[in-house]
Amino acid sequence: MLDKKVADLLNTQVNKEFYSAYLYLQFANFYVEKGLNGFANWYRVQAQEERDHATLMIQYLQNNDMPVTFEAIDKPDASLQTVMDPLKAGLVHEQYVTGLIHTIYDAAYQAKDFRTMQYLDWFVKEQGEEETNASDLVKKMELFGSDPKSLYMLDQEMAARVYAAPSLIL
Repeated sequence: MLDKKVADLLNTQVNKEFYSAYLYLQFANFYVEKGLNGFANWYRVQAQEERDHATLMIQYLQNNDMPVTFEAIDKPDASLQTVMDPLKAGLVHEQYVTGLIHTIYDAAYQAKDFRTMQYLDWFVKEQGEEETNASDLVKKMELFGSDPKSLYMLDQEMAARVYAAPSLIL
């Protein structure tokens, strides 16, 4: 049986993942308003990934006969003024989510819940990728964002991102 503390943390994380999706949709809307539809696409895909992360956690809880409780999702609170703001806020947010995943992993470790630790290994790896992607976007914007032609090309690169469902086996 799943440890109660671990289950509670996973349940909280479900709602955090939905908040992440909400936040990234805010970023997408911001970029649409700025005429950067490629960046908007990138964040819409990111939002879908976050919703899938929540769904995977819901399924894991259900597979372990644990109830799932949905809480209210907070309104995204990112202050967005420049085209760099969502990118920097995204990096900070991914670092925050990594900390949350590590907290759940630590609770599973303390409870000797090796099955949940194995399950969370995928999320630990995924967060490493998420942080790298977010950091790379900041670096690219720092390098190319001030030149209109380069920003256009970067926007086209972001437009090419397509959604790929996660391949985590429960």
